Amino acid sequence: MNRAVLFLILFTFGIMWGATIPLTKIVVSTGHHPFGLIFWQSLISVIVLYPLLKFRRSKLIIDRKHLLFFGTIAFTGTLIPNSTSYLAAFHLPAGVMALIIALVPMFALLIALTLKLEQFSWKRLSGVVLGAAAIALIVLPNSSLPDPSKAIFVIIALLGPFCYAIEGNYLSVKQPADTGPIATLFGASVIGTIVSFVVVLISGTFINPLETGISAPELSLLATILLHIAAYTGYIWLVGKAGVVFSTQVAYVVTPAGVLLSVLFLGERNSAYIWLALAILLIGLFLVQPRQKQST
Repeated sequence: MNRAVLFLILFTFGIMWGATIPLTKIVVSTGHHPFGLIFWQSLISVIVLYPLLKFRRSKLIIDRKHLLFFGTIAFTGTLIPNSTSYLAAFHLPAGVMALIIALVPMFALLIALTLKLEQFSWKRLSGVVLGAAAIALIVLPNSSLPDPSKAIFVIIALLGPFCYAIEGNYLSVKQPADTGPIATLFGASVIGTIVSFVVVLISGTFINPLETGISAPELSLLATILLHIAAYTGYIWLVGKAGVVFSTQVAYVVTPAGVLLSVLFLGERNSAYIWLALAILLIGLFLVQPRQKQST
């Protein structure tokens, strides 16, 4: 496939992922409990993914090994990171959330180094240091956030990319050979639906659309789910077509797209510190990216 076309596809998926960030800000605007939102997110994902699973004739094996795998992905990829991200998104600008999500590959590298899944590299480690510097620019200066007292929610938001980094490393070593990405996402969504349903029933935080009505937050949640599924499956397709190193460049699109779309659609005004943090993060991402392995 023509490289220019591949770049266009990569850019499109990056925009789609970036668009979910300001949409999430709209989703949490009602103050709904995170697990109430996660239940509907997981349930709708199951409903959308099931026909896709059947159409692609993907294997869905249900045994102890696979249930453990799906459960781990559900907790590290949805239940924990989404609950903290929804909580933080209610208090932080969407642009800041877009910067924080860019830390996933940096956390992933630190975890991989700890588990000896990656070889040490000063260049890549310097990218992690730049990521830390970017977060310091968001948290430390009093004029960086609209409300400096909300800095604690930046720390809470960091749990999201940390969990995604754990998920990525777990997938790299525990992904069953007989289970594809669609089956993985479907299985994790089923477990996420069950767990979040139990939590909302016990806590009394169930969201009933018939009572709350369908408005911008509910429609934004649906749009976020559909965009995420499309971007995720598209990303997996792109990895197969162009390779993982090329495909990971989507990170260069997601974060600036999230920041710029938040300015465009939410009218956010970012301080100079936020724009500087964005520039530093993009440099850090460049340094953290793995090099293309030479064929032998």
